[in-house]
Amino acid sequence: MLAGSGVALPEPLRPWAWLLGRWVGVGTGQYPTIDDFRFGQEVAFSTDGRPFLAYSSRSWLLDDDGARVRPLATEAGFWRPQDDNRIEVTLSHPTGYAEIYGGRLEVTGLQDAQVVGARVDLRTDVVARTTTAKEYTEGHRMYGLVNGRLLWTYDMAAVGQEMTNHLAAQLSPAGDDEPPEDA
Repeated sequence: MLAGSGVALPEPLRPWAWLLGRWVGVGTGQYPTIDDFRFGQEVAFSTDGRPFLAYSSRSWLLDDDGARVRPLATEAGFWRPQDDNRIEVTLSHPTGYAEIYGGRLEVTGLQDAQVVGARVDLRTDVVARTTTAKEYTEGHRMYGLVNGRLLWTYDMAAVGQEMTNHLAAQLSPAGDDEPPEDA
């Protein structure tokens, strides 16, 4: 059972349980075609008892003082564990993209049968976009559990540029008493 939820954790999700919950933090963004920026982010992973994780993320531009300027990206999808610590991830974006990633979990640390260190390496298998979306052809994401924090980075090939880093962030678990951030 997940603490306080009444939902049993399916066996395929057990290696992925470290992702469950709400994560908040800040990151940086850059790309050859835009100015560098800082952003705030909230990510949530949840389960309803079926063998997949529901995922959502939203972010907002931060000014030099760390105050919110405006909303940035929003994405939602599902993480579908497979045999041998493999994963299939589907993501959808309101800007006209849908992505399918494939990847694998590497557990880098265990303590008392709990994952305390991990790395997930994801690469796009399919990128689909609407006719009005900007050109985007390939993505590579890495997520890691390091010292109790969720670190992630995202490289992409888009708008005529080769694969290069676009985003990176460090997120901490959000407390149960901490309200969700307004979008």
